[in-house]
Amino acid sequence: MDKQSRQNLISRTSIISILVNIILAVIKIIIGMITGSLAIISEGVNTATDAISSVIMLAGTKLSGKHPDEKHPFGYGRIEYLTTLVLSILILYTGIEMLKSSIDGLLHPAAMEITYIAIAIVAISAVIKFFLGIYMLKIARQTESASLEAVGEECRNDAFLSIVTILSSVLYLTMHFSIDAIAGLLFAIVILKGGYESLMDTISEILGRAGKEDLAKNIYREIRHTDGIITAADLMLHNYGPDNYSGSVNIEIDHKKTIGEIYEVIHELQLRIMHEYHVTMVFGIYAVDRDHPLMREMRRYIGSFVKNHEHVTSYHALYLSEASQRIYVDLVVDYDLRDWDALEEEFISYMKEAYPENPVELVIETQYV
Repeated sequence: MDKQSRQNLISRTSIISILVNIILAVIKIIIGMITGSLAIISEGVNTATDAISSVIMLAGTKLSGKHPDEKHPFGYGRIEYLTTLVLSILILYTGIEMLKSSIDGLLHPAAMEITYIAIAIVAISAVIKFFLGIYMLKIARQTESASLEAVGEECRNDAFLSIVTILSSVLYLTMHFSIDAIAGLLFAIVILKGGYESLMDTISEILGRAGKEDLAKNIYREIRHTDGIITAADLMLHNYGPDNYSGSVNIEIDHKKTIGEIYEVIHELQLRIMHEYHVTMVFGIYAVDRDHPLMREMRRYIGSFVKNHEHVTSYHALYLSEASQRIYVDLVVDYDLRDWDALEEEFISYMKEAYPENPVELVIETQYV
């Protein structure tokens, strides 16, 4: 899906959500005021919040589609993350207010005026919100929109929580026993949980969390299956919006190849990745010699070290300089390893046992994505 189609789909879904939620919110609040039901009023307020959330989401989508400029050469796609951040805070605020109202209802219970007509209207609203939420979540998956997903989950949760409101109302009508404040308390807890999870996910995106493992695997596979490239490592993907990435990766090339031969391979690969995965990729090059007997022996020797160290996951960029006889190599470690200095000291000592005349230049790194 191209960028413009994605934005149009999100905008259309947002407008539908705004209209539906405004109509439902007005109906619920009126019914809640007439019947004196705290749970129904809470539902109405929450539905109105969903409408406001959709307005914010629509505005964020429009802003994120602005054309790149000198100050923002990668565009404004990250505005979507800020939009989701605002929505998460708004959801949390709504949950806190509902929690306060519910606690007050538990401490100071009031009489309710419930009718079966009001219950029917709430039930119809629940059905509408359920299918609206399912629709929004479907579009969210297609467009990879975190803000659309947040509002869609709220809609779907509203439908489930409406069932609690209906049960509370029926119980009051049949047994004159009210669990209205408890239902409102349940609303508040669920909303707070959803708002917190959405907030944490968005903060992680803004901080630059690792993600898109499938995209990384596809890019690695594309690179490693390219003739002339031995392997690849150190892939880094920089997210400038849900469908806007730049990246860098180091590739191993036979040291006998000329610059012209390397350029042709890399240029064609760069275009493929750009067209297929929408990632602008920059390549770093490691020159390696796979045929030299000493290098084959050295690979086996280092492979044994990696195999016997639980926190070392792999190695790459192994090269022996003919001029200086210096050994270059990178070790990849997991995030549980804390003492990198000790590992460096151990590895260099290990290499000196077999290659005492060769200085070692070691780089220790984690797996990037």
